[in-house]
Amino acid sequence: MPPAPDALPRRIALVHEWFTPRSSGGAELVVQAIDALLTAADRQPQLAALVDGESRRPGSWLERRSVLTSPIQRLPWGVSHVQQYLPLLPLAIEQIDLGAADLVISSSHLVAKGVLTAPDQLHISYVHTPVRYAWDQMHAYLQRSALARRGFGPLIRWQLHALRQWDQLSAQRVDHLIANSRFTARRIRKFWGRQAEVIHPPVDVGRFRWDAPRDDVYLCLCRLVPYKRVDLVVEAFNRLKLPLVVVGDGPERARLQALAGPTVTLLGRQSPQQVEALMARCRAYVYAGLEDFGIAPVEAMASGAPVIALGRGGLLDTVRCASAGMPKATGVLFPDQTLESLQQAVQWFEEQRLWRQLDAEVIRRWAERFGPDAFAARFEAALQRAWAAHRRSCDVAASDPAKVPGLLS
Repeated sequence: MPPAPDALPRRIALVHEWFTPRSSGGAELVVQAIDALLTAADRQPQLAALVDGESRRPGSWLERRSVLTSPIQRLPWGVSHVQQYLPLLPLAIEQIDLGAADLVISSSHLVAKGVLTAPDQLHISYVHTPVRYAWDQMHAYLQRSALARRGFGPLIRWQLHALRQWDQLSAQRVDHLIANSRFTARRIRKFWGRQAEVIHPPVDVGRFRWDAPRDDVYLCLCRLVPYKRVDLVVEAFNRLKLPLVVVGDGPERARLQALAGPTVTLLGRQSPQQVEALMARCRAYVYAGLEDFGIAPVEAMASGAPVIALGRGGLLDTVRCASAGMPKATGVLFPDQTLESLQQAVQWFEEQRLWRQLDAEVIRRWAERFGPDAFAARFEAALQRAWAAHRRSCDVAASDPAKVPGLLS
């Protein structure tokens, strides 16, 4: 019997930027979830990436898996420092041969969406973000760049100009775009001129306990990099003289340690178990960065903790703001990425004693909307719809030539 019209094909490729032990963030969790979804449906995909440092690593979820790679795999330090070859990455991703696949799924935050596919192949791309440092965050990136400060600014600007051109061009190759938030969908529309369906990424909410007693300590947990703006959080709690614990590591750690006052403690990187314990007992989770989605705030809400965060970007999809009068609120969103705006939000949270008013169980139930099962159901439905539409278009393309409009006129 022929397969059902919406049944997914057997030959599927799953593309990501890179598989390395140094990279294990939200994008990698999405790839793992898609792989698990397809494998459970007896459609284990052929994996592909610029570089692969995981398939031979014992204990990796990719151990002994076949991974197609680009020429970057064979270059010096290509696997461990793939981003040093940034000018070559658009060319490199186009060298991966995916001709054997009927369906190509890419998980893209840089170049993965740029793989080459044929007209009879369906390409669906899950987009975590258009390249931040090539578009709206270019000037902030250049201000932080050590190479730009050493006189290489004009060269970097030229390279980013070329990357923007390729980024916009390669986005037109994709048949169906999926964004991880409404904010990312707006950026896709702005920079690429394309519409994108929104499916939020999976968050492992089940690993967090939400019913523990609350301490009086606030928590900030993220990578300590400039765009996360942990400096605003530290300075606000210095001024307010409220207890804050900062968890994470990165190039900003030394500067933040020097900035921290007596009520601020930097713990560095912590184990998953320690993170879960801190989330479960903190008074609130505080964040000042602009995120495309933001997994950590959802993890905090899965722990029953209110969120105090910048009211822009992906957090507009995930946090129900108490100051806006939303029913069943899960936190407070402040309007501006400034010290004063954050400080006012924390002060209001304290004055209203919101940690007692915002119900931890209600917050947890809201977070469960972003769990793995919800992602799997939405993503599978999107795959089925896109594949069915693709099959119908291919059927039209293969129909009786005599029925082609204008052929017999």
